[in-house]
Amino acid sequence: MRLTDRVKQILSWYPSDSPGVKMNLARLLNTGSLAGTGKLVILPVDQGFEHGPARSFAPNPPGYDPDYHVQLAIEAGCNAYAAPLGFLEAVAGNYAMEIPLILKLNNSDSMSKLEPASAVTGSVKDAVRLGCAAVGYTIYPGSGERNILLQELREILEEAKEHSLPTVVWAYVRGASIAKENEQAVDLIAYAAQEAAQLGAHVVKVKPPKDQVALPEAKPVYEKYAIPTKTLADRVRHVVQSCFNGKRIIIFSGGEAKDTPAVLEEIRGIRDGGGFGSIMGRNAFQRPKDEALKLLRDVMGIYQGK
Repeated sequence: MRLTDRVKQILSWYPSDSPGVKMNLARLLNTGSLAGTGKLVILPVDQGFEHGPARSFAPNPPGYDPDYHVQLAIEAGCNAYAAPLGFLEAVAGNYAMEIPLILKLNNSDSMSKLEPASAVTGSVKDAVRLGCAAVGYTIYPGSGERNILLQELREILEEAKEHSLPTVVWAYVRGASIAKENEQAVDLIAYAAQEAAQLGAHVVKVKPPKDQVALPEAKPVYEKYAIPTKTLADRVRHVVQSCFNGKRIIIFSGGEAKDTPAVLEEIRGIRDGGGFGSIMGRNAFQRPKDEALKLLRDVMGIYQGK
């Protein structure tokens, strides 16, 4: 596997990790249309578990089939495909050699409205057995259940490193004490990114930040030091800075379904702010396949500077 100077630079930011972990990080960075650029576009399909099958797949019925999603990721030129245990068990034997797989180790359903907390639904051993290149785990900064999630993540990170697997951490601000409209406030997204990096995540995933500051303690700091937040690029730049001054890979979710111009405008803001890429689910797989392929390729083109 030949490495570009950019990929070598990124791997140098993980000096305490084993050659095995770095090899799998390199595989993520060296696959698909963005190979060697240091950018990532990952297709995640955990929505069937998280939101239910009809809400997830009825807009594009081929999506009920697990094979559809991994084939979409491969054809589009994605860096990786991420999913819970069931979807990966249905496809890994046929596709693990063609695209890096990421096993999402915890999930929750949307039938309960209690404090957000995900159950562990897969194991590091499952990921090794399925030939995965990484594992994924969600934390909810702001949740009353966060301490349990953080302790579980510490154990998962330790075990994953023993098996040469990097960890992708979904860091979603959510909880009874967090107003819905503040879940993407720039200070909370930056805080969540810092928390995931401090926990030892190799790749951090957060939502695109909005131009608002939620924590009363943070507002005077943002004002005193004139931290720019007006444009998405400004806010992404601040979140990247909060992730060890850009020395941790940080990617941004595609969020709720939106039209193509809105998706591409958001991607340009992420690119211009120095984000490492996107992890885009519903905005891709809920479209007809031809439209999804074009969208994903257009997204990759933006990250390539086109």
